[in-house]
Amino acid sequence: MQTISNDIYNRIDNQFYNAEKDIWWNENEFLSLLKTSFNPCRFGYFLKHYTGILKQSAKGKTALDVGCGGGVLAEEFAAAGFTVTGIDPSENSIKTAINHAKKSGLSIHYETGTAEQLPYPDNSFDVVYCCDVLEHVRDLNKSIAEISRVLKPGGVFFFDTINRTFLSKLIIIKIWQEWKSTALVQPGLHVYEMFIKPAELKELCFAYGMEIKQLKGMSPNVNPIKLVGLLRQRAKGKLTYAEFGKKVKMKESNDLNVGYMGYAVKQ
Repeated sequence: MQTISNDIYNRIDNQFYNAEKDIWWNENEFLSLLKTSFNPCRFGYFLKHYTGILKQSAKGKTALDVGCGGGVLAEEFAAAGFTVTGIDPSENSIKTAINHAKKSGLSIHYETGTAEQLPYPDNSFDVVYCCDVLEHVRDLNKSIAEISRVLKPGGVFFFDTINRTFLSKLIIIKIWQEWKSTALVQPGLHVYEMFIKPAELKELCFAYGMEIKQLKGMSPNVNPIKLVGLLRQRAKGKLTYAEFGKKVKMKESNDLNVGYMGYAVKQ
C-alpha cells in the first residue's frame, strides 16, 4: 500500500482527538462507545487468543499500545496483567489517560509520540497492539515497520481497522458520519481512501517479518434495520451514547467487509 498523499491525509480530522475536555470516558461523548460497544469484542478476542490459542500468560508481559488515546484499551490490558506502555500524538489524550489510570489504580506508562517513529529500542515488547489507529496514520508502511521493529521475535501484534469496500463506505462514511439523520460521529473523522484491505495489511506485515495468523470481522449484534433505527433515535437525541452502547455491541464474525481484527506473530 502506498503512502497516503497530503491531499488525502489533510481531509482527516485527527485534531479532534486533541480536545481539551475528556472525550474518551465521558458517557456523553461518542468515543465512550469504544469501551462499551467495542472493547468486550476485541479485547475478548485478543486475550482469548493470547492465553488460549498461543498459550501465553499475560502476567509480567510487556505490551505497547500504539495510538492509545485516552487509555480505553490500555486499561483493559493492564487489568489483565500486562505491563502496559501507551503512546499517542495527542497531548490532551495522554493527560486524560494518565488521570484516568490514577483513578483506576492502574500503573500504565504514557507518553506522546507517533506510530511512524516509536521511541523504543528494537525487540522491546512481548505484545504490540494498534486499534482504531491504522486507518488514521500518515504513513502506514512506516507504522507497520516500527511496530515490527519494537516487537520481540515470537511476539504478537494485535490490531483492528476498517476494510476499504463499498459496504464500509456506505456504513462508516455515509450512515455513521455524513448523513445527519443517522450520524454517530462528526464529519472528517474517517476518510475512505485511508481504509485498509486485509490483503494490503497481510502484505505489509509479511514484508516486515510478521505473519498474520487470523482475521475476524466485527459486526453489530443487531440487524441492519434495527441498527439504523437506533442510530436515528440517537441522532434525534432520544438515545444517549450510553444508552446506545447498552443496545449495540460488536461481536466476532466471519464478515470482513467493514471492521475487522486479527493478530500476527513476528518471525
